[in-house]
Amino acid sequence: MNLRRLLVSHLGPYRPLLLIVVVLQAVQSAASLTLPALNADLIDNGVLQGDNPYIWRTGGVMIAFTIVQIVFAAGAVWFGARAAMSFGRDIRRDIFHTVTSFSAQEVGRFGAPSLITRITNDVQQVMMLVVLACTMMIAAPMAMVIGIFFALREDVGLSVILLVAIPAAIVLLGQVVVRMVPAFQLMQGRIDRVNGVLREQITGIRVVRAFVREPEEVERFAAANGELTATSLRAGRIMASMFPTVMLIINVSSIAVLWLGADRIASGEMQLGSLVAYLSYLVQILIAVVMLTFMVSMLPRAAVAAGRIVEVLDTESSVVVPADPVTTVSERGTLEFRDVSFTYPGAEVGVLTDVSFRLVAGQTTAIIGSTGAGKSTLVNLVPRLFDATAGTVLVDGVDVRRLDPDLLWSKVGYVPQKPYLFSGTVASNLRYGRPDATDAELWDALEIAQASSFVQSMPDGLHSEITQGGGNVSGGQRQRLSIARAIVVRPELYVFDDSFSALDLATDARLRVALRPHTRDAGVLIVAQRVSTIADADQILVIEDGRIVGRGRHDWLIDTCPTYAEIVASQLGERV
Repeated sequence: MNLRRLLVSHLGPYRPLLLIVVVLQAVQSAASLTLPALNADLIDNGVLQGDNPYIWRTGGVMIAFTIVQIVFAAGAVWFGARAAMSFGRDIRRDIFHTVTSFSAQEVGRFGAPSLITRITNDVQQVMMLVVLACTMMIAAPMAMVIGIFFALREDVGLSVILLVAIPAAIVLLGQVVVRMVPAFQLMQGRIDRVNGVLREQITGIRVVRAFVREPEEVERFAAANGELTATSLRAGRIMASMFPTVMLIINVSSIAVLWLGADRIASGEMQLGSLVAYLSYLVQILIAVVMLTFMVSMLPRAAVAAGRIVEVLDTESSVVVPADPVTTVSERGTLEFRDVSFTYPGAEVGVLTDVSFRLVAGQTTAIIGSTGAGKSTLVNLVPRLFDATAGTVLVDGVDVRRLDPDLLWSKVGYVPQKPYLFSGTVASNLRYGRPDATDAELWDALEIAQASSFVQSMPDGLHSEITQGGGNVSGGQRQRLSIARAIVVRPELYVFDDSFSALDLATDARLRVALRPHTRDAGVLIVAQRVSTIADADQILVIEDGRIVGRGRHDWLIDTCPTYAEIVASQLGERV
């Protein structure tokens, strides 16, 4: 069972805290269950006898037991909460580390909304179960067992009520729990759905407004939200029925105790204090049954959440860290593809087929092709966002699957097709790959990336705020800052995945001219849609349907590669 496995694996370090909770709960339960006996003694030997000193003495003892109960109960809650919060922290940490090790393939399979739900809501459900277990599941069995013992000690004759009330409570409340299980299971899927729709709408808000799709998107969210609301209401109604059921059982049982107890008092078989004590024990026993049932009602939702958590933790990345990684290399700034093919899982047709080329330091290799030709997939294989399904990708003469990941990533300066900036400042984003970079080095990188002018115009320069995703700067500015971030790292191999698309032609040309001296000792791999961006590359690869159909310099390809000539003609027209 996933829930049991998760609890065993992550609560192990907190066994001392849980042992303390058990001891504290045992003491507070014993103190709580001693009070009715003391109350019975006070009534029989103090109140009915008119013995005021005895009343004061017994009352003082009861106050002492009450203080013990309060202190030990508070201590149990404190230690239990500490163990539960630490347990939740450890699970979130493990999920985070697992997810960050995923390749784009695993992230795409789960989906970002589902992963966010699993690391937040699902962990919260399991953590709440641990909190309630520390406060209820330990105390309730103790209260029930000890309560039954004390109730029998007070009067065995009335215990026939316990034989009826306890099974009745278990059966009635069990029916409620059985009906709650499917509702809670469905609820987690509904939460995923709402998160997914909301994330899509927030991320694609510009597209929604551009196509005037607000009414349709409102309806789509309303449908997902309505499904979640309906499921939540159903679960809430079922859960709400628990409390009237509990009160019905307690009240009917109390009436039966008073009815039978009155006859026993009248016949002299029982004293008044014992009846009061027995009634208190009955209520505490039934409340303990309710607490246990409530805990059982939490198990289904926690079990579903635990299953989703374990599913993430058990998923191994398709990009596996080598057991004996290579940490030293003999070459610098080289990249080679040897008969590389790539097929997405479940796809019938490969994205790349038998791709081979070599790039050396000081050389620029450009890749161009139609949309969907496999250009971005190709560059994603360099930093191991995916692994090739056939063939070999080598960086500095070593298969990337054998290189130490940190070494590989330190050698590659990757600028993705969709530039992303983190919340913070301009400086913190530029230092993302090299925290020790000086301000002078940051300004140099900004100058090369043609970004220094707009950063200087920002209120605080390098220390100006950047919102999450770079939402407070334009697409071109975001792209130039991403390029500057890669330049700051000073990698041996630059990989630009259509990273100049948001720049105007003049800025694009200035950036490439400024970049050339900086990359003289490094290899440069550029994916571009514009011919003007790659026309001066040392080697141009033309990709069509995942295969290289042309290779060479600009002028030669115009004469020898129809696909390239068609692309050039479509962009530059008669200037070809």
